[in-house]
Amino acid sequence: MSIVKSVRRQLVAVHPEGYPFVAGFAVAALVLHWLWAPLGWATGLATLWCAYFFRDPPRVTPLREGLVVAPADGIVSDVGRRLPPPELGLGDAPLLRVSIFMSVFDCHVNRAPVSGRVARVVHRPGAFLSADLDKASEDNERNGIVIATDRGEFGVVQIAGLVARRIVCFAREGDGIGVGDRIGLIRFGSRVDVYFPGDATPLVAPDQRTVAGETTIADLAAGAARPRHKVG
Repeated sequence: MSIVKSVRRQLVAVHPEGYPFVAGFAVAALVLHWLWAPLGWATGLATLWCAYFFRDPPRVTPLREGLVVAPADGIVSDVGRRLPPPELGLGDAPLLRVSIFMSVFDCHVNRAPVSGRVARVVHRPGAFLSADLDKASEDNERNGIVIATDRGEFGVVQIAGLVARRIVCFAREGDGIGVGDRIGLIRFGSRVDVYFPGDATPLVAPDQRTVAGETTIADLAAGAARPRHKVG
């Protein structure tokens, strides 16, 4: 492979949500470079980081029936049966939940874990605790998306973090959505939880890295492989 092709593979589009931020950093870099060159170069590096943060790379999603894919790039922080947020309307019994923490270095474009219809979108104001804390699921500002499928309703919760102050949701109630489709974005460090209906076989464990739209986090098919760890 030529050097040019290799470089092109590393360059990905910036999501439109990032345009104002990248443009702002770029203008600041030009102004500061005119005032004092070293500061301008430093801001130029910040501009490159901002473009990197808002990257939106293409993904290849597995399409086998019953697979649930990761909604976010990041590290699995929790796998277990947990009570879903009440505003999702998923009942008051614990459900299997997979939580994925995104650092400021991860791609922050979120993707649908399953195909279905968007039944509900609910935003809840809250605190901005570190998103890797378990209580962030209850206390932090969040946006819930309920996806109705023929296997039941899945809950996808975008959770703001210590630095994240803006949750963007692309999904709208009534929309049809495909597995791996872009459903939102969270700015600057955050977390995404997925709640499963009924029984499911988790295929990830805490501290495992995931890729949004590509990593299989659970298998709903009968006779799926046994869980990699005990579900708590």
